[in-house]
Parts: sequence; structure tokens; C-alpha cells
Amino acid sequence: MANPILRQKLAARQFVTAPGIQDMISAVISNKVGFDVVYGSGYWTVASAYGLPDAGIASVTQMVDRMATLVRTCNAAVVADADTGFGGLLNVHHTVRAYEQAGVTAIQIEDQEFPKKCGHTPGKRVIPAEDMAEKIRVAVDARQDENFLIIARTDARQSEGLEGVLHRMKLYAEAGADILFPEALTSDDEARTVTASVDKPMMANMADGGLTPIRDAKTLEGLGYAMSIFPAMNSLVAAAAMEKAMEHLKETGTSLSPDIPMFNFREFCSLIGFEDVWAFEKKWAK
Repeated sequence: MANPILRQKLAARQFVTAPGIQDMISAVISNKVGFDVVYGSGYWTVASAYGLPDAGIASVTQMVDRMATLVRTCNAAVVADADTGFGGLLNVHHTVRAYEQAGVTAIQIEDQEFPKKCGHTPGKRVIPAEDMAEKIRVAVDARQDENFLIIARTDARQSEGLEGVLHRMKLYAEAGADILFPEALTSDDEARTVTASVDKPMMANMADGGLTPIRDAKTLEGLGYAMSIFPAMNSLVAAAAMEKAMEHLKETGTSLSPDIPMFNFREFCSLIGFEDVWAFEKKWAK
């Protein structure tokens, strides 16, 4: 079942900030911090699980399995990246059903040609707007839980300009999308123009290192957004920390350093459930 908290927050106009979750370590850390909504990033889950680029290589089966594991691990509602819906209209129908059965709360579908590319890398190509609108109509029809939300993303900014984005957002809203996602806008002025164009909640992608300027929640809300995702933050922070630690280990032969923060091992054991294992063994030990 989809978690109703995202629909409730959007209805109450409570701004939502969701960190990107790339693996189950970041999932249990988000549990500790206490986020209500998290984002299952396609780019970073594929990089983490398979060491592959976000180029439509992972299959729907692989992605659903990854998102189902995230739902089981994370206390928060999961917004899940579903690329292009993994093909045509029938693929979209089955993708929506599979993600819904996996327990995710919202599914993001984009209007790129299949196979897609990361929204902040060059060479993106989009399908005709009406074809994407038809995908949204299929997705809306396929869902069975009213709390399961459909997010329509457009990657048209770089190929069709702002006018293309505005046209597509209007069309996707009319097709029934619950949330609109104008990807890779390049300025605050563009954001204001797009969010004012359609009376639907819009999502901002705060992709560190990407094309869109990083803004805080208050600023984004002032620009007209209803929610934001930070898909790259955890992965890039973790990668930088691991690089620093491994360089230190290579140079010194030890993990010990006052300059390298390290999470408490016993606390981490607790976060991933070892206390339950120890309690079970104590109860049933012979």
C-alpha cells in the first residue's frame, strides 16, 4: 500500500524535502534522521547496485526489486524513479502495477526516448508531447490505490526551450498527473515561470553538480515548488568520504585518523537490526 503522507502533505501545502537514497545504508541513516519522504533515485541506485550509468540499462525487474527493498528498509514514503516507464504503453501499465505492488508511494515517469539518459547529461531526446500524455493517462488508469501518485517529468528544456516545457507541463497536467517535474531548469526565473503556469504541485530536482542551481527549501517554496528531491547528495558525500578514507589507508596503513569521521559500529549494528538477532538468539539458544 502507498503511504498517504505525501498526498496529505501536498494537500496541506506543506513543503516536502526528500533525500536521494542509493542503498540500504543510506536508508537506515534516513530512518535515524527521521525523513517522512525519500527519493529512490534511478541514477544512484543503479550506480550503487550495479556500477552502471543511468542510461536505461537496468531493467524494470531490477528497478522494482531495488525499490521494494528500499520500501521494506525505510520508514518513509518512497518516491521512485521509473525512467520512461520502460517502453511503450503496455510497459507503462505493468510498471505502474509493479511499483505499486512493491509499496512505493509515487512513481516518476519521464518523456525521454527509450533508452533514457540522466537528465543533467548531454544528448537527451524527448518523445512527442502527446505520446507522453498518453503514457500518463495509462499510468493513471493502471493505479489501484488513490494514495499512489503519478509524477510526470519533462526533459524538454534543453531541446525545446522553456516554451516546450510549459506546453508539456500543461498537457501532462490535463492527462491526470498528480505532480509535475520540470527537469533541468537553469534559473530561478525559469522556475517561477513554470510553476506559475499550471495549478499542480511541482517538484524541483536539486541535483548537486547538475544544471539547476541548488536552493534551500524556503527559497524553492517561494519559487512555487511543492517539493524537492536531492538525489545526488548522499552518494556524492559518501563517495568523497570513502575516497578520503581509502587514500589515508593507502598512505598510512591504518583506518585511524582524527580527520576522518566514522559512524559508530555498535549503533550501526542496531540500525540494521542486529539487536533483534541477538534477542532471538538469547531466547532460542540451547
